[in-house]
Amino acid sequence: MTVAAVILVPDPQAALANADGEPVLRRLAQAAWSGGALPTIVVTPMVPEELSVAVAELGLTLTSPEADEPHGIAWFVTGMRAAIAAVAETSAALLWPFRFVWVDPETVTSLVEAHGAAVDSIVWPAYAGQPGFPILIPVALVERLAALAGQHGEEAVQSLVAAGVPIRQIELGDPGIVLDMATPRGDLPRYQGPPEPAGGPPPDWNSALAAQAGDPPR
Repeated sequence: MTVAAVILVPDPQAALANADGEPVLRRLAQAAWSGGALPTIVVTPMVPEELSVAVAELGLTLTSPEADEPHGIAWFVTGMRAAIAAVAETSAALLWPFRFVWVDPETVTSLVEAHGAAVDSIVWPAYAGQPGFPILIPVALVERLAALAGQHGEEAVQSLVAAGVPIRQIELGDPGIVLDMATPRGDLPRYQGPPEPAGGPPPDWNSALAAQAGDPPR
């Protein structure tokens, strides 16, 4: 079971902008990889040579949507299908608009862990109660998403939830979830991290043995 990152890049030149010393797309790819999301798929209308060069050694898959596909959830579906083709075990993908460049790798890790605890659920991260990106969506929903091709990402997710798809919103203490590249990194609030494990509390593997054994001898 793997979780892919699908980064939507409608403006390739903007993805080359400086993000605290690195190109935006490079920083995104590193956050995805460091957090445990593989493969990383970049959906963009064109792939200029300078973009390919900027991320050449990062192992990204660069793909383009059909010319008539509206920007939005249709692009994410393109990325989802590319992820499945690359890694058959892909079970979910992160819907990740490229402008959310400050997402911490630990947030990606938490989303992957949350998926493992509830594989059929959409997982929507939040910061201070405000939902943001990236949103984890099970690949089992790919055809239902394809039927919503005219909608944008958040709108399509809300449509799925309204139709009964389970969703889990989790607080992850990461301002990069809601503050995009318009906010300089130095102006971000302090990263706090998740207040509790995203996958739920760890099991107490020894509790049954302890109950059988009773109190230890004094």
